[in-house]
Amino acid sequence: MRITVEIEDSKVRAIQKMTRQRKKSPALVAALDEFIAFKRRQAFLAKVMAGETDYLASNEQVEAMARLERP
Repeated sequence: MRITVEIEDSKVRAIQKMTRQRKKSPALVAALDEFIAFKRRQAFLAKVMAGETDYLASNEQVEAMARLERP
């Protein structure tokens, strides 16, 4: 899908540097993919911590994963 958005140049440069992409579009796609994956991991961990799943990790393992997810 092609869209037009306004993003500060400094943010685009930072995303390009972090994703190691020279072109803007691939850099933004990589950043969006990472953001989506991060949010999905957060949602899954929230369900695990609330006991809403039958995930077999111990509480200590889940808390360790949650600490790794914090910025």
